[in-house]
Amino acid sequence: MGTPQEIGEFKLGDFPAEKGGVIADAKLVWQSHGTLSPARDNLILYPSSYSAQHQDMSWLIGEDKILDPSRWFIVIANMFSNGLSSGAAETPNYPALVTLADNVRAQHRLVSEHFGVKRLAAAYGFSMGAMQAYHWAALYPEMVERAIVICGSARTATHNKVFLSGLLRTLEAAPEHLGNGRFSSEPKLALKAFSHIYAGWGLSQDFYRADLHRKALGAPDLDTFLRTDWVERFSARRAANLYAQALAWYHGNISDNALYGGDLEKALRAIQAKVLLLPGATDLYFRVA
Repeated sequence: MGTPQEIGEFKLGDFPAEKGGVIADAKLVWQSHGTLSPARDNLILYPSSYSAQHQDMSWLIGEDKILDPSRWFIVIANMFSNGLSSGAAETPNYPALVTLADNVRAQHRLVSEHFGVKRLAAAYGFSMGAMQAYHWAALYPEMVERAIVICGSARTATHNKVFLSGLLRTLEAAPEHLGNGRFSSEPKLALKAFSHIYAGWGLSQDFYRADLHRKALGAPDLDTFLRTDWVERFSARRAANLYAQALAWYHGNISDNALYGGDLEKALRAIQAKVLLLPGATDLYFRVA
C-alpha cells in the first residue's frame, strides 16, 4: 500500500511582486507525498525547476528513493509560470518580473498558513529548484534546518546569463512576440529553435561524447532525441511562461532584496541551515567552483 498523496491549490489573493506589479488572484499548486507528523517537523519542501511540473518530479520520491515519504512529508511546490500555478500566459497584467524570492515568499505562506509548519526539515531542489532552496535558507534562516542544493547557485553566474539571454532573444525574435514576453499565439518555430538551443546547454559535451542519449536514455538517434526529449517537452509549455521563468532565473540572486540590499556575502553569512551543495563537475552552468 502506497503512502498518501494529495494535490492542492493554495489561494494567495492578489500577490504583490517584489519588483513591481501584482499577480491577480494568485494561486500556488502543490502536491504532497506522505503524512505530516503531529509535531509538524518533517516537511521537506521540494520546489519545481525550470518548466517542470510536479508529475515530472515524483520519480525521486519513494520508500527506496532519495525522498522517503514514509519518513518525510514531501511537498512539491509548482513555481509561478510552470503551467499549473499562476503564470504569465494565464494571468492578465502579469508582472514583468516575478523573482525566485517571490516564489519563496508564496511558498512560505503555503507552508505556514496552510500546513501550519514553523520550520522546514529541509528545502530540497535541483537547478532552479535548488536556487529556491538557497533563497529559502537566506530569506528565512531560522526556519530552514537543512538546504539541499543540487546543481544550483546563490546568484546566477555570468556564463549562465549568456545561455539564458540566448533563450530570451530567441523567443523575442518570433513574429508572434508582442513585447515584454507576451505572444499573440504560440511561436512554434521559435519554440523549436529554443528547444535545440537548450539541448546543447542542458546536457554537456561529455554526455554527448559518451553517446548517453542513446546508451542511457534509449533514443535511437540524435534527431529523435532532440524531438522527443526537447522539442516535444518545451512545445507542451506556453512561450510566455517559458519566458517568465527564464527571466526569473536570469535575475536569480539571494541578496537582491530589501533584506540584504545586494550584499551577497551578508546573505550567505545569514544562512543557519546545514547546507549540502552538489554542483556538477561536467554541468555547463552549475559547476564545481
